[in-house]
Order: sequence, then C-alpha cells, then structure tokens
Amino acid sequence: MEPIKKTKLSFRTIAPFLNIGQNNTSRFFSYAGLAIGVLLLLCSVQMYININQLLKDKNPRKNGFDFIAITKNITDQNMGNDNRFNDADLKELQSKPFIKDAAPLISNQFRAKVSAGDIIPFSTDLFLESLKNDFIDTVPPSFSWQPGQQEVPIIFSADFLEMYNIFAPAQGLPQLSGTSAGMVTIFLECYGPGGIQKYKARIVALSDRINSVLVPEEFLKWANREYGNAPNPPAARIYLKTVDANNPELLDFLQQKNYRVNKDKTKFGRVKQVLQAVVTGLGGFAILVILLAMMLFSFYLQLMIARSKDNLQLLLTLGYSPGWLSKTVAKKWIPAYTIIIIVALCLTQLLQWLFQGIALNNRDELSPLIHISVIALAALLWLLCILVNYRLIRKLLYRL
Repeated sequence: MEPIKKTKLSFRTIAPFLNIGQNNTSRFFSYAGLAIGVLLLLCSVQMYININQLLKDKNPRKNGFDFIAITKNITDQNMGNDNRFNDADLKELQSKPFIKDAAPLISNQFRAKVSAGDIIPFSTDLFLESLKNDFIDTVPPSFSWQPGQQEVPIIFSADFLEMYNIFAPAQGLPQLSGTSAGMVTIFLECYGPGGIQKYKARIVALSDRINSVLVPEEFLKWANREYGNAPNPPAARIYLKTVDANNPELLDFLQQKNYRVNKDKTKFGRVKQVLQAVVTGLGGFAILVILLAMMLFSFYLQLMIARSKDNLQLLLTLGYSPGWLSKTVAKKWIPAYTIIIIVALCLTQLLQWLFQGIALNNRDELSPLIHISVIALAALLWLLCILVNYRLIRKLLYRL
C-alpha cells in the first residue's frame, strides 16, 4: 500500500476557493493611490531634510552660536513711551529654551565727545555702549578698566571704520587701516554735573558683529553713576545668543512680542518656515492619500471575502485554522506592496539626484543620495502595509 503524500499548505492550495479575479478596478486604484501617496511622503521627507541642510549655515556663526540684536518696535502709537527693555523682559528672554543667553547693551547716560588731536582734525559727539565680553567676537586682554585709569580701551565697529574711510577723503582726512586706527590716540571728553573729564582712548580691536563703539562694562557703569546719575539704566537693545537664529520658534516668539530684529540675519529662517510649511502640507496630503488607498483596498478585501464566504467556511470545516488562513491569504499581497515601495523609493532617489545635479548644480552641501531616514520610512511603510493587511484579513475571517 503506497504511503499518503502530504500536501504542502500554501496559498496556491486554497487559491481556487477564493474569488480574487473580480473587481480588479478597485484593486488597481488602491495600488495606484498607495504608490502615489508613498512617493509623495518619501519626497516630502527628503525635501524637508534638503531644506534644513541648505539653510542651516546661511548665517555666520561664532563658536557654534548665532548672535542677534533686538529692539522694541517703534510705531506712531508708542513713540512717546519708554520703549526700552526692563528686567522682566530680560528674564523672559533668558528663560526661553531656544535662547541660550541674553545680555543688555547699555548706553551712556551722559554726553561724550571724541577728537583725535592734530593728527586727525576731527571731533564729534559719540554714543558709547557696553556689553558682556561673552557676546563680543574680539576681546583682547587690554579691554578692561579700573577706576582711576586715564586710558579707556575701545572696540570699534568694523562697519564704522569702513564708513569713515568712505567720507574721509572728501573731508580732507586720512584713511585708516585697522592697524593704523589702533595707533591713533583718541581724546574722550565726558560731560557731567561737575564739569568735563578728559580721558585718553585707544581702539584695541574691531568688531564685525556689533555695530557700536564699545567700552568696558566697568567704565560705563562707573561713568553713568559719576556723570549721568543713572547707575542702572534700561537697555534699548538686547543681544541674544542662540544655537540657530533661523529657529522658527524664536522667530515666532519675537514676532509675538513685537520685537524688531535685523531681517537680513533671519531672512533664511523666514524662507525656511514657508518652505517647511509647504513640504509639511504636502506630507500631510500624502498621508491622506495613503489612508484612502488602504481604505479602498480594505473594501476590496471585504468584497473578496464576502464573495468567497461559502468556500472559506468549507476550508474552516476541513480543518484550516483562521490564523493560518489569515497569514496565507495576507502573503498573497506582500510582493505587490514590495514592488510599490521599491518603485517609490527608486523614484525618490531619481528625483533627489536630479535636484542635486541639475537644480543645484552639484553643490557639495547636499548629497545626491537620499537620506537614511527616508529608507527607514519606506521600510516602516512596507511593514505597516503588511501588518494592516494581515489584521484586516484576520478580523474578517474570524467573523465567518
């Protein structure tokens, strides 16, 4: 007597019992919708990464931080008020997680006048300011002052020196280099209730960051008490130290508080906000398309199982467990999901290569390869599709 051959259980074994040849239009549209949704979602994520990589280094950074100055916005309605920052404003800025530190830029509360003697026959009233050394880009060791010291060190704005060199020839004045400016002895006159106090001053450094004439904090605090009778004056400007001046949270906060900031320093942040909003909206639309495609495919599965109800009940009667049937039927669509995900991933890679090579002319700051997170997202979508498909089929079969 011949031994009974064991039949290997597979989808091919139960395929004749399933009505899978009907309603192909619904299945085609669900596949097409899923492919379009996955492609849009992968491209959205990759474009979001591209935006961050292209715009993250547009602002010059010092020691890993951005420094920006803010003032209160002056309007026709509030121009008669005191629009300087108080202690509460400063503490609020320092408490924000996207601001590493904030420091007031204190100005002189007395009249100050400078001249350069006979070498440069030029004199003018001048505003003086002081700032924490941590916020100044160039601080030489000589930038300090003690009461009784007759020479005051000055950090001069590089932009101011450039402006002087522009109009100096028209006034018959010599142009100065950064080195020669530091060799000129400046006479500083401070006017107070007791008369005029004269000091010698010298430019010890040039600042590319701060457009001002900076003196040591010790000198200005002492001079404000001595000549201006204002020991703790409010600040009209505050410098912010932040990891990213283009941080959308920072820009939104400044806008809500009606603080004015140099738009040239944050213009890339505003562009970044708009582009990220567009890409995020596209990603949300892609997720909606994927969900609609999955819903359409679920209707297709429900219709297939409803039409095959009698045959499936027969299989269950013959001893096939619902769990085995669920796994076996679900495997039928794994190749389709795999092809959809791989095609979407390849198209995303092609679009990224075209964007980097043609649109950006092979710029080094952007890789022609898609980001690893996009590949991880594609793998996650593949697993999610299989899991949802299996759970749906299992739920329908257990209802039989």
